[in-house]
Amino acid sequence: MAKKTGVDCIVIGGGAAGLFCALTAGQRGRKVLVLDSSNKVGKKILMSGGGSCNFTNLHIDPENYISSNPHFVKSALSSYTQWDFVALVEKHGIAYHEKTLGQLFCDKSSKQILEMLLTECEEVGVEILTHCQITSVEQLSDEYSLQTSLGEFTCHSLVVATGGLSIPTMGATGFGYELAEQFGLDVLDRSAALVPFTFSDQWKSLCERLAGLSTDVVMAASGQSFREGLLFTHRGLSGPVSLQVSSYWSPGQPITINLMPDCDASEYLLDAKGHHGKSLVRTVLTQLLPKTLVNELEALLWSSYQTTPLAEIPDAVLRKIGSSLTAWTLKPSGTEGYRTAEVTLRGVDTRHISSKTMECSEHRGLYFIGEVVDVTGHLGGYNFQWAWSSGYAAGSVV
Repeated sequence: MAKKTGVDCIVIGGGAAGLFCALTAGQRGRKVLVLDSSNKVGKKILMSGGGSCNFTNLHIDPENYISSNPHFVKSALSSYTQWDFVALVEKHGIAYHEKTLGQLFCDKSSKQILEMLLTECEEVGVEILTHCQITSVEQLSDEYSLQTSLGEFTCHSLVVATGGLSIPTMGATGFGYELAEQFGLDVLDRSAALVPFTFSDQWKSLCERLAGLSTDVVMAASGQSFREGLLFTHRGLSGPVSLQVSSYWSPGQPITINLMPDCDASEYLLDAKGHHGKSLVRTVLTQLLPKTLVNELEALLWSSYQTTPLAEIPDAVLRKIGSSLTAWTLKPSGTEGYRTAEVTLRGVDTRHISSKTMECSEHRGLYFIGEVVDVTGHLGGYNFQWAWSSGYAAGSVV
């Protein structure tokens, strides 16, 4: 096919960050081409939030992001805020609501967010090509040359918005990392994040028996703790709290779960002993915890006192039971990996990238944005906001 020139900017990747970068650059009058290897753009947008798209969060803060350089996100997040994106959503008449902890979702469908981005792109003349396999990228004197399955393309600015390794069935690949390494950039070791835990042996059996049960807990690992919903599955532990903690967990480490975050479990049991001495431990605990969970915990933590009234159980034993309930310690065998992970932890080292423009310091005109960079947000719309903010930062200068 013939060589295509005259493009100011090529964006590799038609996900959230790529599309937002493209429309931002297009609004500046730049001629932008988006290349995507899949059959359609925005697949992860469509599946996000259970199909309702948790497009941002009311409480965006640098502390909600994990990076080897915690300060890296500050400039982009302040240049394009959650309120800026909310204004865009409202401009397109998309109804939304706050679900929990500041998380904003579409009332109807994720399709509305993707349609909004595509409409904005169309209005400023952004061209989008799908089914485009890139075979090589070369930096020439003042431009970049791309050999692809659709022909050769050249541009002055090249933006890598390829995403991470999570959910390969949606087309995720390591191409962005390979490009970074080709240009001499360091890529930090990656792992699956925002992903359910898996267990083996007795813990897997326990999770299987409790599959489908959810409860509000505080879970902690590596000094980081979160309070949200815990969901038992046939493979292990999921739910928002598990996904959050997974970003901080390392293989071989334990996780600690406080099953009674609203009270001191030991004091609760001792108080119950004084006021309801004839009751059993499980009887008073089922007032705060699901009955099926209490039955499983009984076999694990106080099997010798299953039929013993509280009045006859020593205070020291009740305190031990209480401590076990507030610091239930389990050691996952692993996670479900990239197959179900929402994001990829770590990526292109931010030391190579301008925090203001996302441009590579060693290669003029080369930009890295979104998930491919060593920036990982917490669960709750933070990764989408990073896509919008980093895309805006690059799109404002390419």
